[in-house]
Amino acid sequence: MLLEGKNAVIYGGGGRIGSAVANVFSREGARVFLGGRTLSRVETVATEIRAGGGAAEASQVDALDDVQGTPLVEMPYEDFSRPVEIAMRSTFVTVKAAARHMTRQGSGVILAFGGSGDPVPDYSIGGFQIALHVVEAMRRQLSSELGRQGIRFVTLRTGGILETIPRDRESGEEIARGLVEATMLKRAATLEDVGNVAAFVASDRARTMTAATVNVSAGALIDD
Repeated sequence: MLLEGKNAVIYGGGGRIGSAVANVFSREGARVFLGGRTLSRVETVATEIRAGGGAAEASQVDALDDVQGTPLVEMPYEDFSRPVEIAMRSTFVTVKAAARHMTRQGSGVILAFGGSGDPVPDYSIGGFQIALHVVEAMRRQLSSELGRQGIRFVTLRTGGILETIPRDRESGEEIARGLVEATMLKRAATLEDVGNVAAFVASDRARTMTAATVNVSAGALIDD
């Protein structure tokens, strides 16, 4: 198993991506600690993992919602800045807490998840894209500072995952179709795909990877 004997702390463990990653990490042998805004959701994921023979614990971590669907020039500054501030705060606080433990043991891996950070022409996505750029800048700096302690920092770029897109309105269906059409393989990454790649990147088999992004977009995103 790729992560046997490892501990994994997953922020947003009650969400679709977080729970998928948690299940794969557990399957690969990691003990998972799930954090999320709604305790019942992360506890449900932890219970499922334990029922499957894995080790999991859940705790409540508060966060705020993003506002999307409104053009930037029509959006109040507070709505624009909220996801940017959340990205900075959650990444900074999480990395700071994790790095204390990782530094003592001389090793560790920090994974961040996001899209390309490139403009989205057909949908108003608020401050979310700017937030991705902020996290990327933090990744570069933190990779440099933490590397000497043996800590790696890698970002996974998904380009969007069909299972996470709300289908309760027409724009959701349009986004889903657009995701598939934008890929080279004509199929978007699944939650299972993302979980599998995350497990590999977090494992010792990827021990030379840091200060890097991993493209899990089925060719929708083209790295420079």
